Amino acid sequence: MKKFYKTIVLSDIHLGTKASKAKEVITFLKHHKCETLILNGDIVDGWQLRKSGKWTKQHSNFFKHIISLTAKKKCKIVYLRGNHDDFLEEIMPLKIGNFSIKKYYIHYGVEKKYFVTHGDLFDNVTTKLKWIAKLGDVGYTFLLWLNRHYNTYREKRGLPYYSLSQVVKLKVKSAVSFISDFENELAKVAKSRNCNGIICGHIHQAAIKNINGIEYLNSGDWVESLTALVEDINGNWEIIKYQEWMDDFQQQQLNKKEIENILPLGIELVES
Repeated sequence: MKKFYKTIVLSDIHLGTKASKAKEVITFLKHHKCETLILNGDIVDGWQLRKSGKWTKQHSNFFKHIISLTAKKKCKIVYLRGNHDDFLEEIMPLKIGNFSIKKYYIHYGVEKKYFVTHGDLFDNVTTKLKWIAKLGDVGYTFLLWLNRHYNTYREKRGLPYYSLSQVVKLKVKSAVSFISDFENELAKVAKSRNCNGIICGHIHQAAIKNINGIEYLNSGDWVESLTALVEDINGNWEIIKYQEWMDDFQQQQLNKKEIENILPLGIELVES
């Protein structure tokens, strides 16, 4: 059965790149439903598509699924532009039925108000020194390429996934400092907008934390960590890690099949 949430936030899917986990994000969306789905930037990677990116059938399937949600009016969908899909600036703001494309969004939780933004507008590198940001993107793309081949090697030997780029980020002092500064600056933005919290993406670091009384929420990415930010009907937020969810889901399916095999003929297993 599909798990229901008040809100699901996804960011940094980077469709158009080899590293994008489009198949996994579609699987996740097919097993979870919500009132509001926020696509918080860098869903499409325009930077890579202009260079050496590749659009696949799975990338198209992602949007087919999104269109199916809007067609059946199953949920409200808000697409916020990021720095990699900045081409959306040409058509913003856009609203068609329950689907809209915006620069930022105010989300009203059960008791709190959140300022929702991809986050790049508050990153001096991507806004004022775009050439450095694109140079960094080249380096990150190389790390992802190396990471993919390294993990293919590990998988053949039965070893778990290992993120080279995440390790590099956490070990480079300036990168750690940048993440901290980014989080603090966004917390200030939320406060200046009279909001209780901030919801963002951009830095590929999923997090839920309190910063000087402001709730900081980052949905992570679907390139490496494969994380979603979800809000239940009571207004509580949680980060779902795809691999952990998939492991639990497969175990549940296995348990269900084992129970069905031992039930007397004619008796069906009813899910509560």
